[in-house]
Amino acid sequence: MNDSNDFSGKNGKVKVMYVRSEEQGNTTGNDKRRGGGRDDRCGNDKRGGDRRDGARQDRGGRSNRPEGGREGRRSDNRNDAPRERSPWRTVSKPDSEELANDHGGIVGKSQIDPEQLRKQRQEETRIYGENACQAMFKNRPDAIVRAWFLQSVTPRFRDALKWMAANRKAYHVVDDEELSKASGTEHHGGVCFIIKKRGGMSADAYLQQATGNDCVLALEDVGNPHNLGGIMRSCAHFGIKGVILQDAGMLESGAAIRTAEGGAEHIKAIDADGLTDTLDKFRKAGYTIVTTSSHKGSQDLAKAKLPAKMVLVLGQESDGLSDSTWDQGDMSLYIGGTGKVESLNVSVATGIMLAQWWQQNQVK
Repeated sequence: MNDSNDFSGKNGKVKVMYVRSEEQGNTTGNDKRRGGGRDDRCGNDKRGGDRRDGARQDRGGRSNRPEGGREGRRSDNRNDAPRERSPWRTVSKPDSEELANDHGGIVGKSQIDPEQLRKQRQEETRIYGENACQAMFKNRPDAIVRAWFLQSVTPRFRDALKWMAANRKAYHVVDDEELSKASGTEHHGGVCFIIKKRGGMSADAYLQQATGNDCVLALEDVGNPHNLGGIMRSCAHFGIKGVILQDAGMLESGAAIRTAEGGAEHIKAIDADGLTDTLDKFRKAGYTIVTTSSHKGSQDLAKAKLPAKMVLVLGQESDGLSDSTWDQGDMSLYIGGTGKVESLNVSVATGIMLAQWWQQNQVK
């Protein structure tokens, strides 16, 4: 006997959900499973009389109940006189119908414009390192998009975690392997942020807010992120607020910001479409253009009097400044030493020269 055919869908499966009846409040007297049902067995109990007879009579044709199913026993004899319903009833449900998930009113798949996503990715960058991320949170918390933490650093980022939770910023506490994937490096320092880029500012915009004593750094073809990070760290230490370079985005790489140890948050990148034209703008605004060289044809830094307003120009270690940039200089400096090496690392040279300017113009 194949009792399941009448209850099967196209794929042979039946989905059943139980719905509470409106007569829930009257279950005490009407429920056959309660006391009233037990008393009724002496008379017209459907399970003890007509119901069993109906099931026997129907065996000659097709049974209306599945094998062993209690709910099937309640749903046979459909042509009998109406009887008091149980507060629970069964409702068959087509296979194609699915229960809708409740997402607070948001349903369906989100449609993301690929072009918009690409633009968003271009406007964001990843930073990592504990000091760098702490400085980022202290100065620009609204720029944080997403964060990852190791469990070991979360006590030191307690304020950041509370703020992100209150402002619906996504963050994840993960293991070291997952954080390495998120940050793109094993040297993540236990934390990684995705932040919105600041971008560079124009020379004109910087000059409008410049102060009386001001040293600006200009970099030509300096692209190593670790050197850039070391330079930003020195700049922040000695009060340098602006750095001129051809691609302002280089100051926002994860490696540069981590190496800066929080110093990047105090530096403003100044875009230079043409370095010589930008230097000329600063000269017209009262700045002295100071170039650097490892050759002794220049003036020794230890004996030089550095102007209060100047642009210090440095180039890559191998070739130094280009001829066109060198010609822009109003004065040229070198750092005296033993001569056993040809030159210093550009970030080290920057720190030495900025320390000299700070001593002469800012220390009171």
